[in-house]
Parts: sequence; structure tokens; C-alpha cells
Amino acid sequence: MSFITVKNLNFKYPNGTENVLNDVSLEVTKGEKVAILGRSGVGKSTLVKLLTGTYTDYTGSISVLGKVPTEKMLGTKISLLNQKPYLFDMTIRENLKLALLDKKEEVTDDEINSKIEESLEKSQLTRLISELPEGINTNVFETGSRFSGGERQRIAFARTLIQNNELLLLDEPTVGLDPKTEHELLKTIFETNRDKTIVWITHHLNSIKYMDRIIFIKDGKVEMDGTHEELYRTNEKYRKLYDMDNVE
Repeated sequence: MSFITVKNLNFKYPNGTENVLNDVSLEVTKGEKVAILGRSGVGKSTLVKLLTGTYTDYTGSISVLGKVPTEKMLGTKISLLNQKPYLFDMTIRENLKLALLDKKEEVTDDEINSKIEESLEKSQLTRLISELPEGINTNVFETGSRFSGGERQRIAFARTLIQNNELLLLDEPTVGLDPKTEHELLKTIFETNRDKTIVWITHHLNSIKYMDRIIFIKDGKVEMDGTHEELYRTNEKYRKLYDMDNVE
């Protein structure tokens, strides 16, 4: 089953003179883990905005979970973790509870507490919260400024776990994090979402082992598409990029 189908997609910004994406076609099947790579400005994040219905003025076709994507799907059908996830000026618990409100499901207080507790454990936040004077009722402050970048991302990730959507979009969520924090966060994300479909927008290859497939975008077009093993064996450019990113 194709979770995402993109055919002959072309897009340019309203005031732009050139396309950001040019005749892009790709498919992502259920349960597949796909990395989309390329330099800054090649259209990777633009593609995410198109997949979530933020931008609709394009030519070609996009299908996500069998439907033309709209912003209403974000949070209810699609989970998104990006570079700067927004946390509201309220407690950790209240920020996480919002994920259940997005789903518009009837849940009891006990069910809410259980889902929140499970998400905190999976996102490895239990210890941090236990050390806070007010625990889960600690206010995160506007945009989550109470916490470090890695901690903010883990809280935002816990929110996606509560949403429990089958499709998870990662738009360079580790940008700005130190290498150790980045590695630990990515390991947590991929190990706790083994059964989910993931599209990961990134600019480097040092955690590519988690992915089933790699797609390279250059100048708004798909330049490479294959498994790590295929590309490493047959594509000299990919091999050089991978080796550079994985130098100890």
C-alpha cells in the first residue's frame, strides 16, 4: 500500500520565477523508512509542506494516505517533528494533552495519564521530569524556552507518540543539537517507531542505517533513489558523501 504518491510535482513560490521542485515523482509504502537528502535550498522542506497541505498551488498530483493532503490531516493523520517544534506556555502535561485533543477522541483522565506516561517513557523523559521540582506540571515557558534544544525535541516527540499516527514526517529535527544528543534522539525516534511509516528530511548520512531507502534531491529534481547498499555499491557520489559523513 502506498502511503505517499507524488507524480510529476512542480512547485514555485508565489513571487518566485523558478520552480523549487521540478517534475518530482516518488512513492513511499506502508511501514517504509525513507530519507530525503540534499543541500539546503533544494526543496526538501518545501516537499514536507506540500505533503502536509500547507502549500496547495502546485501542478502534478500528491496523495497522502489515499487523499489529497490538507492541513487538517496534521496531528490527526500525520505527525510532524521539525527543527523548531512549538511548545505552548503551559505545563509539560498540558502540552502533551493537546495531542489527544487534536484527535478529538473521547478519553478518560486515566487513559490520558496512561498515554502521557507511556510517551514520556518511550521518549526517555521520565528521569528528567522526576528531577523537576513540579514534575510533569512544570511550565515549559513560551516556545519551550525552559528546556534545552534536545529536551524540547523530546517533549515534542512525546507529543507525536501520543498522536500515534501511522505516518511520521521528520524535517531535520536534530539541526543545532550536539552530535551526542542528535544520535541519542534519532535512535529513540527510530527504535520507537519501527511499525510506522517515516519520511526523514536530512542533509547528512550519519544515521542512514535506520532507513530502507534514500532519495537525493538536486536542483528540485530526484537525482538518486535506492537502498543504502545499492547506492553505496553503484554510485560514486553517494559513496563519497557517506564516507565523509561517517568519518570517526
